[in-house]
Amino acid sequence: MARKGLFGHYRQFAGMTEEEVNAGLREEAAQRRARELARLEPLDLSRTTWPDYPHPAIVNAITFAARRGLHRYLDRSSSELRSELAHRHRVAEARIVVGDGAAQLLSAAAAALLEPGDELVTPWPSYPLYPTAARRARGQAVPVAGFGVAPVLTAVNDRTRLVAVCNPNDPTGELLDVAALRALLEALPERVIVLLDEALRDFVDAEERDAALALLEDFPRLLVFRTFSKAWGLAGLRCGYALGGPGAEPLLEQLAPALGVNELAQAGALEALRTVAGAVDRRAAALAARRTVLAGALRERGLTAPPSQANVVWLAAPGPRGAAELAARLQRSGILVQPGAGVGAPDHVRITVPHRDEDLERLLRALDAAAVG
Repeated sequence: MARKGLFGHYRQFAGMTEEEVNAGLREEAAQRRARELARLEPLDLSRTTWPDYPHPAIVNAITFAARRGLHRYLDRSSSELRSELAHRHRVAEARIVVGDGAAQLLSAAAAALLEPGDELVTPWPSYPLYPTAARRARGQAVPVAGFGVAPVLTAVNDRTRLVAVCNPNDPTGELLDVAALRALLEALPERVIVLLDEALRDFVDAEERDAALALLEDFPRLLVFRTFSKAWGLAGLRCGYALGGPGAEPLLEQLAPALGVNELAQAGALEALRTVAGAVDRRAAALAARRTVLAGALRERGLTAPPSQANVVWLAAPGPRGAAELAARLQRSGILVQPGAGVGAPDHVRITVPHRDEDLERLLRALDAAAVG
């Protein structure tokens, strides 16, 4: 039966030219490839959060906290978590405040510090929360084209109250190193407070992760914001924190949520610090290495992106609809990216650095198929 089936398979080619046979085989191969592609799960490279599930120890800690304590009020001061963070960063516990993510703390800082008519200056494009927070606080946002000390200082005037810097920057991945930050702080007027958003700081490999925290001792006008949402992979917990220098304690108290941070979020973040910090370090180091490979591959293809110290690359896609067209082409290959139109950059797309080698190869194949350049 098997021989008959095999004979029948080859008999179908009788009377066909070699060119016709090859054409048929190519068509079958193309159909097989199409079916394989259809079975591939979409690869979401549009988000800055870590895509993997949390470590079981974190899930267990949250479950234990839920079983023992949902019937009672939570620890409003997040004392155990703040103590662990103080030990990790070698600062006084009173100089740390825990909130519902860095976004909540940044918004609270804008509300506490901006008066009507005050201005918040921020490099642009950047995190869209900053202009929103300024407007909600009845202030005015002043987006400044470019990422650097000089553009920011050019925009500062008598109405400037806050400077918000996402560092490394989302969406461009650019970094102001600690020397540049010091120069900025030294040049700003005394009334201007700097909100340094380090949500993506874990991905930096150009300098020590806590390099900017040393500036807190010299500049009481600096507040640094961190989160468990990105490299730590705990975005659903909505947990972040802010650090200030000596004398910042009263201001930090104003930023805390009125009823404290959810106790399940506290439990998860605390367990993450105690058990998976080393794994997060290794995760970030591996991504930084993959980021270098991606940057080199983009250059080889003639594609343009600024040097990144984040988990994203800011890829130029020239033309008024360049970003939208590139995003559409990549989506047809099953890859989702973030067009820059939302931050006023319709000629760029933000692509998250894949966290697996096979996903990086898939992205590069899709870029080749999209034929951008």
